[in-house]
Order: sequence, then structure tokens, then C-alpha cells
Amino acid sequence: PRQSASTQAVIFRDKLPDSRLIVVAFRGTQLFDAGDWCTDVDLSWYEMPPMGRVHGGFLKALGVDPCCDSVRPTVPIDHITHPLAYYAIRDRLRALLKDHENARFILTGHSMGGALAVLFPAVLVLDKQEDLLERLAGVYTFGQPRVGDRRFGDHMERVIFNKNGSAPEYYRFVYCNDMVPRLPRLHFKHFGTCVYYNSLYQPQ
Repeated sequence: PRQSASTQAVIFRDKLPDSRLIVVAFRGTQLFDAGDWCTDVDLSWYEMPPMGRVHGGFLKALGVDPCCDSVRPTVPIDHITHPLAYYAIRDRLRALLKDHENARFILTGHSMGGALAVLFPAVLVLDKQEDLLERLAGVYTFGQPRVGDRRFGDHMERVIFNKNGSAPEYYRFVYCNDMVPRLPRLHFKHFGTCVYYNSLYQPQ
């Protein structure tokens, strides 16, 4: 399926023998990738009890189909020729974190990649991956579109980004003339801390 082939992420770490930081960076929308644009304009909803509703296109791009309070691949495992994004990244992260016991990881991405960076920990919650969530240090997105409704944002801030001192950070970096963070409209809502830059690239 398209989702298993076009969603891309890079995972890298610092060079110390005992790494302290692992970065997962999701690629944004490519100008001439029809699959990426289909993902962006897919305004279908997925209900993720008890989290709320999320953008169907972005969730499909991770290769995930939420079912009740669990997750499953968008296609049967025996029909997959390429690893689906969520499962490949989850398993690689687990291996790296096992090898580097003092490391934590951050998620980042631009445009659609930012949306995937926000949804990834949500799917970790749904997939009951507490061991990985405990090692999440933060999510930092650039020009990220909206990914869910208000209930989704409230749930994420309560369960993951709860500002209790040890919780992960979540910052959205937004340039004033960028239209992507204003989309999609309807019932989609942003959450987290917004760092807003004016036309002179000065933070407000």
C-alpha cells in the first residue's frame, strides 16, 4: 500500500558510546509526491477512544488503523512488503533504547512530518507502549497542521504533555505567513505551546 512506502523518517543519535539522545525526524510533504498530497487533503476522521478524533490521512500514513482501544496495521501483516511506518520506528526505537540505557528520544518533523511526530506518541499510548513513552523527552514540530479535535488535544496534554516537571515537552514552531498550521479547519484544533515567528523571523 502507498502508506507503507511513502512515509519516511530518519533516526539518528549522538556519537557518544553511551548515547543520551535519539532523534526521530519525520519527512514532510514532498512537492511532487501525489501520495503525500492525498494524505494532506484526506479530511476523514478516526475515532480513537478515549482520546477523541484525529485526521484520518495522517493516521493512515503511519500505517495504523485504530480499532476500539487498540491498534492494528492498515493491511494484514502477511500482505505487507515494506514495514509500516509506526511499527518499523517503534521496533527500531526499542532496540536503540535497549542498547543505550541512558538515552531519551525526541520526535520532530515539518508540515505533514510534524503531524506524524505528534500522532506517534498518541499511537504509543493506544498501543500500551509505556516503556517507550517513559523515554520520550519532547516533540518539536515546524509548520505542523492540525491533527485532531479539542478532546484529542485535551487528552494528549493530560496523559503525555502534562507539565509535571518530568513530562515531555511539546512545542509548535509557526511562521506567520505559513498557511499549513491554519489547516485543516472545521473541528480540528491545535494544542501545545506555540512559538510564533513574524515576517522578520522574530519570535513573538
